[in-house]
Amino acid sequence: MTDNIIEFLLHWGITAISLWVASFIFHGISFSNKQSLLISALLLGLANAVIRPVVIFLTIPLTIFTFGFFLLVINALMMLLVSSAVPGFKISGFWTAFFSSIFIAALSFIVGMLIFQSGDNPVVIPTQRGLTFALKSAHHVWELA
Repeated sequence: MTDNIIEFLLHWGITAISLWVASFIFHGISFSNKQSLLISALLLGLANAVIRPVVIFLTIPLTIFTFGFFLLVINALMMLLVSSAVPGFKISGFWTAFFSSIFIAALSFIVGMLIFQSGDNPVVIPTQRGLTFALKSAHHVWELA
């Protein structure tokens, strides 16, 4: 159960960092404070987990007709939905939401790939500490070279 909580907090943090970075790149995105950023990240995760699958199911014909590009519109709509629900989160318009949702998805994917491992544990935490661990790691790297 602890792993699930850690994984949830990591996903929430990745989403918050992605939103924060996007607010610097896209000038149409702004947060009034840290609290609105964290609530926006939480609600965006919730919207993507609950509302987005329903919308995707209801728009399957349109998604097939557009060869899947309508999924990008759905992502933008989820961003606009969250910005309308969180008081301190502002998005200037649809196109800002459209392009920022692509950026946020890509950045979240890349950061998630760096953090999460392919095994059951989301984060690899070394069990050995100190100089012994460092020496064993350096020796292992030296053997691989």
